[in-house]
Amino acid sequence: MDDAFRTILATIVCLGSLIIIHELGHYLVARWCGVKVLRFSVGMGRIVWMRRFGKDQTEWAISAIPLGGYVKMLDAREQDVSDLPAEDLAREFTRQNVWKRIAIVAAGPLANFLLAIALYAGLYMSGVREPAARIAEPAQATAAAAAGLHRGDLVKSVNGEPVQGWSELRWAIIQSAIHKEGMALVIERPGYGKLRVALPAEAAGQVKLEDDVPAVIGLELMRPPPVIGIMEQGGAAQRAGMLQGDVVVAVDGQQIEDDRAFVAEVLRSPGRKLVVTVLRDGRQQRLELTPDAVEDKQANSKGLVTVGKIKAALVGPVDTIVVHYGPLDAVAKATRQVKEICTMTVRILGRMITLELSPKHITGVLTIAQYAGETAKMGAEPFIAFVAFISVSLGLMNLLPIPVLDGGHLLYYSLEVLTGRPVSERFGEMAQRIGLGLLVSLMALAIFNDLVRLL
Repeated sequence: MDDAFRTILATIVCLGSLIIIHELGHYLVARWCGVKVLRFSVGMGRIVWMRRFGKDQTEWAISAIPLGGYVKMLDAREQDVSDLPAEDLAREFTRQNVWKRIAIVAAGPLANFLLAIALYAGLYMSGVREPAARIAEPAQATAAAAAGLHRGDLVKSVNGEPVQGWSELRWAIIQSAIHKEGMALVIERPGYGKLRVALPAEAAGQVKLEDDVPAVIGLELMRPPPVIGIMEQGGAAQRAGMLQGDVVVAVDGQQIEDDRAFVAEVLRSPGRKLVVTVLRDGRQQRLELTPDAVEDKQANSKGLVTVGKIKAALVGPVDTIVVHYGPLDAVAKATRQVKEICTMTVRILGRMITLELSPKHITGVLTIAQYAGETAKMGAEPFIAFVAFISVSLGLMNLLPIPVLDGGHLLYYSLEVLTGRPVSERFGEMAQRIGLGLLVSLMALAIFNDLVRLL
């Protein structure tokens, strides 16, 4: 499947399904509370398709701008209701008590949270194959190296919470960095059994969230040895006499621990002869390998740079496990996962407000589309996990106390509960204008950040 088409399709499935679920939350609770629903729209702006269904002849529509959606209810603030019969007036939104209005508005974000819990629970019950929480040799001067961790250590728990796979370990590390707390690890070391290792709070507290947090601390995934796979005809690997199945063990006399180290050595050696030691049929052989000089765009570079390429795939096996939970444990873990994502997001937003964290981390639909395409290419499980994460983010974003969002309306109704009367129309109109300006500014910043990343 073409990458562009896959990205577009994955984005439509991801955002489309989340918008529908969000608006269905509003719709179903509105109907349950007896409010008349006039229109259910996926998308904003001009209607391009519409059909009427049900006793109320509710309009089900698709609109031109594929960003968001809405549920239009019978509302005296938006429509003239003077000529409506008493039966319909009783179903008008503003005539409902404040608790019903709160339930209707909160139902959208709640639907997103429930969807995320269902998706995560489904993944945990079906079993997810992922890399084991086995770490590479920590780089010198990192907290992990200072704590005495070594290549091959398998992390079993962090701060008393069991760790089953690499994604759980990575999440625990990031959580510790956000909370600026230490990490008490239980590891399993080949030949030594279980050991306890402590990383101080300073190790996580000094890490910037824009960095690769596990790498800065020194807890990186243990990569497999570099095993030569398929080679391109006439490429540097084939010219050097490499064969499929060769295991690279050293370059210029320096031991190579994993495929990442070998790739790094090749990249920084364009056109330079390397003496490569490979293990073949149980015996070591030395080969002369000269990587081709190729212009390529590398991470953290502003343009093309010359790097080395050998035109060969590396196929070393990664140590993996299947993470599996029973139904009750899966729902409990999924609920905890959603709660942790919310906590992490709120803390990150707080650090942006206090300028501890750069606002460049605010992302928009272009970044979502990019990751949707990448996770869809990786398979069903990564894509479902991504949709669940975005569902939580969408629900939480809508709870922000910005007047045009659900959170802003909930703020109004909370004030009404406290004061015993609704906010004035004048205050509401002013708040709507301010909220709309703030929302447009955030969207513009998100689009700008997306473009900077992509370009």
